[in-house]
Amino acid sequence: MYITDRGNNRVQLWNTGTSIGTTTAGETLNISLNGPTTIVRDSITGIVYISDTYNRQIVSYPSGTVVAGGNSAGHSSTHFLIPNYDTNEIVRWVLSAHNWTHVAGNINGSAGSDSSSLYHPVGMTIDPMGTIYIADARNHRIQFFLAGKSNGTTIAGITDVSGNDSTLLYSSYWVALDNQLNLYVSDTFNHRVQKFLRY
Repeated sequence: MYITDRGNNRVQLWNTGTSIGTTTAGETLNISLNGPTTIVRDSITGIVYISDTYNRQIVSYPSGTVVAGGNSAGHSSTHFLIPNYDTNEIVRWVLSAHNWTHVAGNINGSAGSDSSSLYHPVGMTIDPMGTIYIADARNHRIQFFLAGKSNGTTIAGITDVSGNDSTLLYSSYWVALDNQLNLYVSDTFNHRVQKFLRY
Protein backbone atom coordinates (compact mmCIF):
# COMPACT_ATOMS: atom_id res chain seq x y z
CA MET A 1 0.00 0.00 0.00
CA TYR A 2 1.35 3.42 -0.97
CA ILE A 3 0.64 6.24 1.48
CA THR A 4 1.25 9.95 0.98
CA ASP A 5 2.91 11.35 4.10
CA ARG A 6 2.15 14.98 3.34
CA GLY A 7 3.70 16.57 6.42
CA ASN A 8 6.99 14.76 5.83
CA ASN A 9 6.98 15.43 2.06
CA ARG A 10 7.30 11.77 1.09
CA VAL A 11 5.50 8.66 -0.15
CA GLN A 12 5.72 5.51 1.97
CA LEU A 13 5.29 1.91 0.79
CA TRP A 14 3.82 -0.50 3.35
CA ASN A 15 4.07 -4.14 2.30
CA THR A 16 1.40 -6.59 3.45
CA GLY A 17 2.05 -7.85 6.98
CA THR A 18 4.67 -5.25 7.86
CA SER A 19 4.48 -2.61 10.57
CA ILE A 20 7.10 -0.26 9.12
CA GLY A 21 6.93 1.67 5.86
CA THR A 22 9.72 2.34 3.38
CA THR A 23 10.17 5.74 1.77
CA THR A 24 9.83 5.44 -2.02
CA ALA A 25 9.76 9.12 -2.97
CA GLY A 26 10.70 12.32 -1.20
CA GLU A 27 13.19 13.13 1.54
CA THR A 28 16.68 12.32 0.24
CA LEU A 29 15.58 10.21 -2.73
CA ASN A 30 15.64 11.38 -6.35
CA ILE A 31 12.20 13.03 -6.16
CA SER A 32 11.78 16.18 -4.10
CA LEU A 33 8.15 16.58 -2.97
CA ASN A 34 6.32 19.41 -1.28
CA GLY A 35 3.00 18.41 0.28
CA PRO A 36 2.14 15.24 -1.68
CA THR A 37 -1.55 14.43 -1.27
CA THR A 38 -2.69 11.89 -3.84
CA ILE A 39 -1.17 8.88 -5.56
CA VAL A 40 -2.33 6.54 -8.30
CA ARG A 41 -0.50 3.38 -9.37
CA ASP A 42 -0.79 2.05 -12.92
CA SER A 43 -1.32 -1.69 -12.33
CA ILE A 44 0.08 -2.57 -15.77
CA THR A 45 3.30 -0.53 -15.81
CA GLY A 46 3.82 -0.19 -12.05
CA ILE A 47 4.38 3.55 -12.45
CA VAL A 48 3.15 5.63 -9.52
CA TYR A 49 1.82 9.13 -10.20
CA ILE A 50 2.13 11.56 -7.29
CA SER A 51 0.20 14.79 -6.84
CA ASP A 52 2.97 17.11 -5.65
CA THR A 53 0.61 19.75 -4.28
CA TYR A 54 2.74 22.75 -3.40
CA ASN A 55 5.04 22.29 -6.38
CA ARG A 56 1.83 22.30 -8.45
CA GLN A 57 2.73 19.27 -10.51
CA ILE A 58 2.21 15.55 -11.07
CA VAL A 59 5.38 13.47 -10.82
CA SER A 60 5.90 9.88 -11.96
CA TYR A 61 7.81 7.41 -9.78
CA PRO A 62 10.42 5.96 -10.05
CA SER A 63 11.66 8.26 -12.86
CA GLY A 64 10.86 11.55 -11.13
CA THR A 65 9.56 12.98 -14.42
CA VAL A 66 7.09 15.85 -14.20
CA VAL A 67 4.12 14.73 -16.33
CA ALA A 68 1.75 17.65 -15.65
CA GLY A 69 2.02 21.17 -14.26
CA GLY A 70 5.11 22.47 -12.57
CA ASN A 71 4.93 26.05 -13.75
CA SER A 72 2.73 28.08 -11.45
CA ALA A 73 -0.61 28.14 -9.70
CA GLY A 74 -3.67 28.22 -11.87
CA HIS A 75 -5.67 26.29 -14.42
CA SER A 76 -3.50 26.14 -17.50
CA SER A 77 -1.11 23.70 -18.38
CA THR A 78 -1.71 15.86 -19.69
CA HIS A 79 -5.25 12.34 -19.67
CA PHE A 80 -5.37 12.93 -15.93
CA LEU A 81 -8.26 14.03 -13.77
CA ILE A 82 -6.76 16.43 -11.28
CA PRO A 83 -8.32 17.70 -8.04
CA ASN A 84 -7.37 21.37 -7.93
CA TYR A 85 -7.37 22.15 -4.21
CA ASP A 86 -6.94 25.90 -4.48
CA THR A 87 -9.58 26.49 -7.15
CA ASN A 88 -12.13 24.03 -5.74
CA GLU A 89 -12.59 22.04 -8.93
CA ILE A 90 -11.67 18.88 -10.84
CA VAL A 91 -10.02 19.34 -14.23
CA ARG A 92 -9.12 16.94 -17.04
CA TRP A 93 -5.68 17.26 -18.57
CA VAL A 94 -4.99 15.25 -21.73
CA LEU A 95 -1.38 14.19 -22.35
CA SER A 96 0.35 16.60 -24.74
CA ALA A 97 -2.52 19.11 -24.52
CA HIS A 98 -1.99 22.72 -23.54
CA ASN A 99 -5.34 23.36 -21.84
CA TRP A 100 -7.45 21.75 -19.18
CA THR A 101 -11.16 20.91 -19.32
CA HIS A 102 -13.40 21.69 -16.36
CA VAL A 103 -15.10 18.54 -14.95
CA ALA A 104 -16.62 19.34 -11.53
CA GLY A 105 -16.87 22.15 -8.99
CA ASN A 106 -17.34 25.86 -9.59
CA ILE A 107 -15.67 27.00 -12.80
CA ASN A 108 -14.99 30.40 -11.22
CA GLY A 109 -12.91 28.79 -8.45
CA SER A 110 -15.12 29.71 -5.52
CA ALA A 111 -15.70 27.24 -2.70
CA GLY A 112 -19.18 26.02 -1.88
CA SER A 113 -21.23 23.28 -0.26
CA ASP A 114 -24.15 22.77 -2.65
CA SER A 115 -24.39 19.70 -4.93
CA SER A 116 -22.36 21.25 -7.75
CA SER A 117 -19.65 22.81 -5.58
CA LEU A 118 -16.50 21.65 -3.81
CA TYR A 119 -14.41 23.08 -1.00
CA HIS A 120 -10.77 21.96 -1.25
CA PRO A 121 -11.06 18.65 -3.12
CA VAL A 122 -8.04 16.44 -2.49
CA GLY A 123 -8.35 12.80 -3.54
CA MET A 124 -10.55 11.20 -6.13
CA THR A 125 -11.13 7.92 -7.92
CA ILE A 126 -13.18 6.70 -10.87
CA ASP A 127 -15.21 3.50 -11.20
CA PRO A 128 -15.54 1.42 -14.42
CA MET A 129 -18.71 3.33 -15.38
CA GLY A 130 -16.89 6.67 -15.32
CA THR A 131 -18.42 7.83 -12.04
CA ILE A 132 -16.12 10.16 -10.10
CA TYR A 133 -15.80 9.93 -6.30
CA ILE A 134 -14.27 13.08 -4.79
CA ALA A 135 -12.89 13.63 -1.29
CA ASP A 136 -14.30 17.10 -0.60
CA ALA A 137 -12.04 17.85 2.37
CA ARG A 138 -13.40 21.07 3.87
CA ASN A 139 -17.02 19.97 3.38
CA HIS A 140 -16.18 16.71 5.25
CA ARG A 141 -17.88 14.57 2.62
CA ILE A 142 -17.48 12.34 -0.43
CA GLN A 143 -19.21 13.61 -3.56
CA PHE A 144 -20.36 11.19 -6.27
CA PHE A 145 -20.58 12.60 -9.82
CA LEU A 146 -22.08 10.47 -12.59
CA ALA A 147 -20.13 10.67 -15.85
CA GLY A 148 -20.84 13.94 -17.62
CA LYS A 149 -22.97 15.41 -14.81
CA SER A 150 -22.24 18.65 -12.99
CA ASN A 151 -24.35 17.98 -9.87
CA GLY A 152 -23.03 15.50 -7.35
CA THR A 153 -24.57 13.44 -4.56
CA THR A 154 -23.13 13.19 -1.05
CA ILE A 155 -22.56 9.47 -0.40
CA ALA A 156 -20.41 9.64 2.76
CA GLY A 157 -20.23 12.19 5.54
CA ILE A 158 -22.61 15.09 6.11
CA THR A 159 -21.97 18.34 4.28
CA ASP A 160 -20.11 20.88 6.41
CA VAL A 161 -20.41 18.73 9.57
CA SER A 162 -17.24 17.23 11.04
CA GLY A 163 -17.27 14.51 13.68
CA ASN A 164 -15.97 11.13 14.73
CA ASP A 165 -18.96 8.79 14.75
CA SER A 166 -19.27 6.20 11.99
CA THR A 167 -21.40 8.41 9.71
CA LEU A 168 -19.16 11.48 9.88
CA LEU A 169 -15.80 12.49 8.45
CA TYR A 170 -13.33 15.10 9.59
CA SER A 171 -11.43 16.34 6.55
CA SER A 172 -11.70 13.53 3.99
CA TYR A 173 -8.48 13.41 1.97
CA TRP A 174 -8.23 10.22 -0.06
CA VAL A 175 -10.69 7.77 -1.59
CA ALA A 176 -10.25 4.31 -3.12
CA LEU A 177 -12.58 1.61 -4.41
CA ASP A 178 -12.15 -2.15 -4.15
CA ASN A 179 -13.29 -4.57 -6.86
CA GLN A 180 -16.78 -4.70 -5.27
CA LEU A 181 -16.97 -0.87 -5.42
CA ASN A 182 -16.86 -0.51 -1.65
CA LEU A 183 -15.41 2.89 -0.80
CA TYR A 184 -12.42 3.54 1.49
CA VAL A 185 -11.87 7.06 2.82
CA SER A 186 -8.89 8.45 4.68
CA ASP A 187 -10.54 10.41 7.48
CA THR A 188 -7.63 12.72 8.23
CA PHE A 189 -8.27 14.36 11.58
CA ASN A 190 -9.97 11.25 12.99
CA HIS A 191 -6.76 9.33 12.15
CA ARG A 192 -8.62 6.43 10.55
CA VAL A 193 -9.73 4.86 7.29
CA GLN A 194 -13.49 4.46 6.94
CA LYS A 195 -15.12 1.78 4.76
CA PHE A 196 -18.49 2.50 3.16
CA LEU A 197 -20.42 -0.24 1.36
CA ARG A 198 -21.16 0.15 -2.35
CA TYR A 199 -23.47 3.07 -3.09
